[in-house]
Amino acid sequence: LKHAGSGWVHIAPTGHPTHAMQHSSKCLATLVLATVTNIRLAAAVSLRAGAQQEPDVACGKGFENLVKGSQDYYATASVKLWTHPSHRMDNATFEKEFQCWFASMCTTKCGGLPSQAEERKEKLTKACTSWTTDWLKVWKLFSTEELRWFKNNYPAEEQEADADEATIHYKMAMHTAKEVSKKELLCLTLFTIDDECVKWPYIRLAQ
Repeated sequence: LKHAGSGWVHIAPTGHPTHAMQHSSKCLATLVLATVTNIRLAAAVSLRAGAQQEPDVACGKGFENLVKGSQDYYATASVKLWTHPSHRMDNATFEKEFQCWFASMCTTKCGGLPSQAEERKEKLTKACTSWTTDWLKVWKLFSTEELRWFKNNYPAEEQEADADEATIHYKMAMHTAKEVSKKELLCLTLFTIDDECVKWPYIRLAQ
């Protein structure tokens, strides 16, 4: 017993922890273990995220590393070319995939392909802004060299069975973007080539 001013209180003997103290110690140990586990989990997630953010050569130097004029060009193209009611939101849904392909084209200077603006700008503009023209009309505007270059460089090639899962998903996203907005993607490709990959901060449609 110990006097505490207005009365006496019971003090547990030293060296004999009460049930409450034992419970508190167990709770503290559990909390510490959970904290350590969470830190390890966060570290693992961070490593995975870091691996996914490694530069992908398929996207060239990366859209975010393009000069502002090139980024502005893409911004105008994504508005002017994605006008069909059923595809109007595709440029937002697959923004990263379309930006990836655009960045690749800019980085490689479109494989050195020459502009054919003088010969096809009017036909290309008409086909790409019409709601009734399908992607085959645009595909036929590609030259033999452009078709070969597109097939060899658009990053949606098939992967081996044991390929890294993240890589497979990435290529699948690029393939899906192409299939969903094929006409718009082909139009973006030809306009980028014809605007000299690219020398203006906006897409140049025929007047």
